[in-house]
Amino acid sequence: MWALTTLLLLAPSSLQAATLEKPTLSLHPPWTTIFKGERVTLRCDGARPLVLELRPVSTLWYLGHLLLPSHRTSIEVQAPGVYRCQTRGAPVSDPVHLSVSNDWLILQAPYAAVFEGEPLVLRCRGWRDKEVYQLHYYRDGRAVRRFASSANYTVPQARAGDSGRYRCSGTMRVPVESAPMFSATVAVTVQELFPAPVLRVARRAQGGVVLRCDTRLHPRARAAPLRFAFYKYSRAVRRFGPAAEYTVPEPEAEELESHWCEAATASRSVRKRSAWLQLPGRGPAPDAPTAAPRPQAAAWAPGNKPPPSREPLGSASGPEATSIPNAATAAGPQVSAGRAAPTCARLEAPAPDVDQLLREMRLLRGLLSRVLELQGSRASAGHRATPQLPAPHSAGTPGTPGTPGTPETSPARS
Repeated sequence: MWALTTLLLLAPSSLQAATLEKPTLSLHPPWTTIFKGERVTLRCDGARPLVLELRPVSTLWYLGHLLLPSHRTSIEVQAPGVYRCQTRGAPVSDPVHLSVSNDWLILQAPYAAVFEGEPLVLRCRGWRDKEVYQLHYYRDGRAVRRFASSANYTVPQARAGDSGRYRCSGTMRVPVESAPMFSATVAVTVQELFPAPVLRVARRAQGGVVLRCDTRLHPRARAAPLRFAFYKYSRAVRRFGPAAEYTVPEPEAEELESHWCEAATASRSVRKRSAWLQLPGRGPAPDAPTAAPRPQAAAWAPGNKPPPSREPLGSASGPEATSIPNAATAAGPQVSAGRAAPTCARLEAPAPDVDQLLREMRLLRGLLSRVLELQGSRASAGHRATPQLPAPHSAGTPGTPGTPGTPETSPARS
C-alpha cells in the first residue's frame, strides 16, 4: 500500500500530459492591439492533475521562449509578444499575440478565432479614447462601412468572405480637427466551422439502404452539435435532426443517386449541402458535375415537377460554347484561284455509354412517375371541386392551385 502511494506521489508530469487537455488562455479586454502604456490581463484556465504531487500545482507563463517569474492563474502585461501558459501535467496552451502601438489610431480585432456564423466585431480606437470622426472601415483596400463618429464594425454572422486585411481611417480634434489618419493593417480570418458534408452509403439494412451524411465540427468550435436533413431531388425526405443517417426504403433503392443531404447548426446560421450521392465504382456521369445542389432548389414548390435530368442544382447555366479555330464564316470558306479547297477531318461519333444510358433511364422513369402522380392528384381534385359560374375574362393568367398534402421543400440556404 505504501509503495503504491509513493508511486502516485512521484509520478512524472510527462505521464499526466497525455490525459489532460491544454489550458485555455484568454485576454481581457479581448483585443490584440493596445496603445503603449496600457495593460491587459491574461488568464490561464485548465484542468488540474488528479494525481497528488509533492510540489504545489502552479501555472507557468511564457513570453516567446522566455519563462516569466509569475505562477498565478492570471497576470497583467503591457509588453508586446506571443504569450502562452501551461498548468502542471498539461500541454502548452494556444498562443495569444499582443501588439503595442504608438500611433494615433489603432484597429482592434478579437484575439480568439471567429468561426462561421459567429459575430465579428472590429473596433477603431483613437489615442486616449478620443472621439474619431468621419470613420471609415476598409477590407482589402476597399471601404466597407462609414460612420459619422466612433462606432464598431459588426458582422452579425460572419462568413468566409469576411476574411481579409482590415484597417480604418478617421479624423480627431487634437485640438483642432486633423487630416485623415489611418491605422495599421490587421489580418482577420473567419475559420470554417465544418466542411461541406459528403453523402455515402453506410451499409445495407433490413428493408433498405442506410445513407450517412459525413462531416465534423472544427475541434476548437464552440457551436452545438450539428443537425442533418436528407432530400430526394428537391423534396425533403427527413427534416433536420441529430441523426446523421437515413434509411432509404427498398422500393426506392434504385434511385439512390437522386439523394443529397444538408448539415446545419442548431440555429441554422450555417448550412452546407452535399453533392449528389455517388455510388462506389460507378464514377460520375460525363455531363453531370459533382457540385452541390443550388440553394434556389429549396424554394421550389412541393408540387412542382423535379429537375428534368440528374444535373445537380448547383449548375445554373448551360454548357459554354467553344469556338473552333479557323472555322468557316457564314458566307462560306474563301478559296484562292488555283488552290485546292482545304479538306476537313472526318469526325467519328463517340461510342455510347451503356451505364450512363441505364442511369438516365432510371432517373427518367422516376421523373415520369412523379409527373403522373401530380397530374392524377390534380385531376382528382378537379372532379371533387364544386362547379362555379365562369368568371369574367381578364388579361391576367390564373394561378395554379396548390396541391394538398405535398411534402415540405428543403429550406433555402442561409
